[in-house]
Amino acid sequence: MNKRRFSIIINTTIALAVVACSDAPKSAGAAATPFRVALLTPGPVSDHSWNAGAYEGLLRIRDSLGAAISNIETKTPADFEDNFRQYGAQAYRLVFGHGFEFQDAARRVAPDYPNTDFVTTSGNTTGPNLAGLEFDLANPSYLAGMIAGAMTRTGVIGVIGGTELPPVRKSFVAFEQGARRANPHVRVLTSYIGNWDDVSAGREQALAQIARGADVIFQNADAAGLGVFQAARQSAHVYVFGSNSNQNDVAPDVTLGSVVIDLPHAFLTVAREVKDGTFRGRVISLGMTDDVVSLVLNPAMTSRIPAPVLTTVDSVRAQMLRGAFSAVDTLAPVAP
Repeated sequence: MNKRRFSIIINTTIALAVVACSDAPKSAGAAATPFRVALLTPGPVSDHSWNAGAYEGLLRIRDSLGAAISNIETKTPADFEDNFRQYGAQAYRLVFGHGFEFQDAARRVAPDYPNTDFVTTSGNTTGPNLAGLEFDLANPSYLAGMIAGAMTRTGVIGVIGGTELPPVRKSFVAFEQGARRANPHVRVLTSYIGNWDDVSAGREQALAQIARGADVIFQNADAAGLGVFQAARQSAHVYVFGSNSNQNDVAPDVTLGSVVIDLPHAFLTVAREVKDGTFRGRVISLGMTDDVVSLVLNPAMTSRIPAPVLTTVDSVRAQMLRGAFSAVDTLAPVAP
């Protein structure tokens, strides 16, 4: 065999071996691990509010980052820890607990699953792989209150919540302070339903406030809040402010606007950190200057808001965006 032919045979053999190795099936350990993200919600994702916005955030992560996703609606507080552990054991990379009430369970579970990052919304509990995602609702709630104080004909306005969680209460106090800026003599009625999903109870609470004179109501009650819209629609000259998601289309004939959290943007921001490996446990605070929270007025109703009121609200909003004014500075305790 001459040297040229021998060289061709050897090179061909090596090339075939390389191709064979590249085409060989990869072992399970060498397979790329999918980026998996899970969400626990305290209520149905069909509520057009808090949970719906979170689920939209989960879908945004799926579509933008190619994540495999999962969602569980928790029924009781005992489910919080069980479901966190379930996702940690399944090696999910990121798990959201959507609500202030998930903090304690996340704090207990996170140390046992160091390769999973846990995030609780409206929370401030932190750890190496645990973050709280806070939303500054005070500023847009204050702006909504300014409109409510100027719009009320009876001098009575209302706030209705699901349960009395600190973030909800803070938002309501800011709404009240904004209303008092527009109308120092306004009276504010406060009610909590006791849950987040009883539409009939939300309606009854709203009707009770309307019977006491309330003609503008700010609700933050998730699915139960849908009953507030129903009550306003069956009453004369009663307006509503929505919350969390843009609820202006829920009852466009009575909704002045919504205090909106852009949950998809917030969730995607955190998920990018986790996927890029830059995530660290801390309190992540997002507000108006981050384009995450805002007051979104209902275009179908802005003609009913006096022009001078809109001008004043726009002026205060501009002060908030440049850091010259914050509603948080006004949140002294309010007498019942």
